[in-house]
Amino acid sequence: MRLHPAGPLLQPLLRLKPLKPLNKMSSSSSSTQPPPQLPPLPEVERLAPGCIRILGGNPGKFTLQGTNTYLVGTGASRLLIDTGEGRASWLAALRRVLRAEGATVAAALLTHWHHDHTGGVADLLAAWPGTPVHKHQPQPQPEQESEEEDAAGWAGLADGQTFRVEGATLTAAHTPGHTADHVVLFWAERGALFTGDNVLGHGTSVFEDLAAYVASLERMRRLYDGDGREAGGQQQQQQQQATAYPGHGAVVLDGPGKIAEYIRHRGQREEQVVQTLRSALGNGEVAAAEEGSGKGTGNWSGGDGWTVMELVRSIYRDVPETLHPAAAGGVAQILQKLQKEGRVVEVDDGERWRLASGSGRSAL
Repeated sequence: MRLHPAGPLLQPLLRLKPLKPLNKMSSSSSSTQPPPQLPPLPEVERLAPGCIRILGGNPGKFTLQGTNTYLVGTGASRLLIDTGEGRASWLAALRRVLRAEGATVAAALLTHWHHDHTGGVADLLAAWPGTPVHKHQPQPQPEQESEEEDAAGWAGLADGQTFRVEGATLTAAHTPGHTADHVVLFWAERGALFTGDNVLGHGTSVFEDLAAYVASLERMRRLYDGDGREAGGQQQQQQQQATAYPGHGAVVLDGPGKIAEYIRHRGQREEQVVQTLRSALGNGEVAAAEEGSGKGTGNWSGGDGWTVMELVRSIYRDVPETLHPAAAGGVAQILQKLQKEGRVVEVDDGERWRLASGSGRSAL
């Protein structure tokens, strides 16, 4: 979670998967307006020759200006990336664009299973029966059991699989972390990347598996550096752009730079957790400060280790408490990663965490 220096900006909290079960936060929103801090985006915009963005019509604090869907290609057959969450306005806009372009959808490519990216599939197929729909792991996974989408008849979307239409060669790269099935799509002709929800136009994304997510960010950066061949694509890049087209928010002109920023951000958050755990009195000081300000919970025992929420209250002490539950998901994922690396251990039956023996603590 990124906290904007000019005021907290809650990025799309599409799913939280911390150590202890928390209620899932819906990616949908009943709001019809994006957060006021965000720049407005037009419902339909031609971003580049061969790329038209159509907003999903679902703005809100979790989806920013709405889900970005993309119509890619220059000829009579186009590739559609993601489908929004099933809003009538999105389907109407797609109809208008296809009519104006004299084009049809050759195939729909889904970046991942979340409802705000797959919810429009039913409308797409009702309007244009037989349109191929591709998604990595097309059959519902256990965490998808509550989703409405019926994936029967969907085709797979394999790592390295390539789709070609006039003006666009798109190659899929499996990039798990945000979700297990997440893919990005490399556009060979322009050296650009459709990043799904791994990289956003504003703020930072959430993730189910931090270690996998960071590895995926590294791979995405190599897709730019390695001219797309790693993903199985053929280098064409008539006009090198290095642009990132995100699943939410504005276009990112410097895709590699933004990915590097994300990687640094994740490393900084991890270091904050380690340094806080290293502070032997830090959690007590936080509790005492909160008690003095009238915000204390009175539940810090003074024992060894920190709870997730104690870490959150320390690291995000300048952030409104309403955002702390969301931040807890990221902190829990950092702890899981550090545990796998042998750097932290659970104490008090998993309720508290401390540095593993040999990881070092401050002498106070």
